[in-house]
Amino acid sequence: MNQQEEAEFAKYFTERREAVRRTAYLLCGDWHRADDLAQLAFVALHRKWRKIRDKGALDSYVRRTLVRSVIDESRRPWRRERFVDDVPEPSVETNFDTQVVTREALLTGLREVPPRQRAVLVLRYFEGLDVAATATALGCTEGTVKSQTARGLATLRDALDEEVNVHG
Repeated sequence: MNQQEEAEFAKYFTERREAVRRTAYLLCGDWHRADDLAQLAFVALHRKWRKIRDKGALDSYVRRTLVRSVIDESRRPWRRERFVDDVPEPSVETNFDTQVVTREALLTGLREVPPRQRAVLVLRYFEGLDVAATATALGCTEGTVKSQTARGLATLRDALDEEVNVHG
């Protein structure tokens, strides 16, 4: 790439880095993996930068790369999360305010949602994409987005109900 293209990429990266990282976190539930996934998405974008003619579609390209990376990683057996029966007690007494507890419950619930459904929920409700844009980002039909949304919301509701019943 020439200097002008490098400068354009650097500007885009600087402006969108945190938003992409947050989206990655919502998709995977782990800040370290989110950093890795965001980096993968930006590296893929950098490789294709010269070939992308519509610079207005950059967010869509990065989002699609990010979602595919999350789904691909979830299929690898060595990356699967391992659940334990007993959660260790916190070492110090903590008083969380309601907003933090609610946020933590939501993130815990999102971890229970399968990766593809989680991707649909994040794109629809966090990124604010409509059904058509979500379908384009995921490379599927609008009907698939609708069914995955319904299933994902049902799974999330069940997980949140369990969280409420367990903690109070």
